Amino acid sequence: MHYVIGIDVSKATSQVAVAVDGKVTQHFKITHDVLGFNQLNTIIMQFNEFPDIVFEATGIYSRRLKSFLDWHNYPYTYLNPLAAKKQLDQLRPHKNDLNDAKNLAETQFILARAQSYVQNPIYIELQDMSRFYQQINHDIVSTKNRLHRTLQLTFPEIEGLFSATDSPHYWELLTIVPHAIITRRSRQALMDTIQGGISWHIGHERLRKLVDQLMSMGQISAPAVAANSYNVAQVIYYAKRLIELHGTKGDILTAMVDKAMDLPEYSIYQSIPGFSDKTVVSLIAELGDLHRFRTANKLNAFVGIDLRFNDSGDYKSTGFITKRGNSTARKVLFRAISNIASTASYGHPSHINDWYQKKKQSSLSKGTKKIAIGAMSRLLRTMHYLVINHQLYDYKAVSKH
Repeated sequence: MHYVIGIDVSKATSQVAVAVDGKVTQHFKITHDVLGFNQLNTIIMQFNEFPDIVFEATGIYSRRLKSFLDWHNYPYTYLNPLAAKKQLDQLRPHKNDLNDAKNLAETQFILARAQSYVQNPIYIELQDMSRFYQQINHDIVSTKNRLHRTLQLTFPEIEGLFSATDSPHYWELLTIVPHAIITRRSRQALMDTIQGGISWHIGHERLRKLVDQLMSMGQISAPAVAANSYNVAQVIYYAKRLIELHGTKGDILTAMVDKAMDLPEYSIYQSIPGFSDKTVVSLIAELGDLHRFRTANKLNAFVGIDLRFNDSGDYKSTGFITKRGNSTARKVLFRAISNIASTASYGHPSHINDWYQKKKQSSLSKGTKKIAIGAMSRLLRTMHYLVINHQLYDYKAVSKH
């Protein structure tokens, strides 16, 4: 007999449908806690043969169910939401959680979906850390924008003090000089205030020049608010917040490197010219274990750079990427192509850059985005081959083919 358990996952509960030889025999609801999972385990263990377990990936809500199954080493089929939608759309005249669970179970007898590849939990942990890193990045951008807005009211000229406004030194200085009026005291008093307030070492001559710049900026500044305005407190708050976020970002990256170092992909990706530690751990986190992709084309689809065409009559499209996959991985790969091109000019060649430069020279258009996408595809194909075959990147070996 063939047993199938179809599960439709919601926020805190799941609908479970049990089918035997193509027919649903029972259905019930479980909660996502010890009691609910014990109930599901009892049903699984009652069969003479292990059942097929099918459920749809629903982000964080399906993670607890997946963790329970992994803990018991139960095989399962973890469906992509888009694939599940296409498979079940024709069977959903009346869509609800119970019917979805039944349809998942019944269609398994027809589609015979393969069991999902179970990754090492460290890949999932790295992905969680990567998403937190991206969240911190987003918070930094938002906080910098808020700081810029508030500085326009208190001391806009200070943004020209350094070449960039995204360094902890600059933010720390803003906690000391958040308003232009502070620069209108004596030079020595301002030097003493800055020297005593910063955590980084600065020479006397550099400090003197810095104070002279601040005093010059302060003299011509026309703040929109007084020195006792609450906007001054906001500047200090945002500056301290940025220092904290920058430190957290660095801590996450260090922790990711420590976790990823023992994985075989770490040394393989590091052998690719232009790949920094940040790029390496980000790609390991976002792409996961590449062994679960049978071909490089499936990896392209996972990232969302597989091509689609929209031809009609005499019109033939040039193709466009689907963008249905992992958007974070696409961003990391796009930046990686730029890094590969940059490092090649410093004596670190790669066949990816060779192809990229060749296409740029022969292209009639000014834009390079499509060429970069093509380079990303070749990079993914290279990474997939190296990981599957446990090889480091060797430019000379690649150049021979």
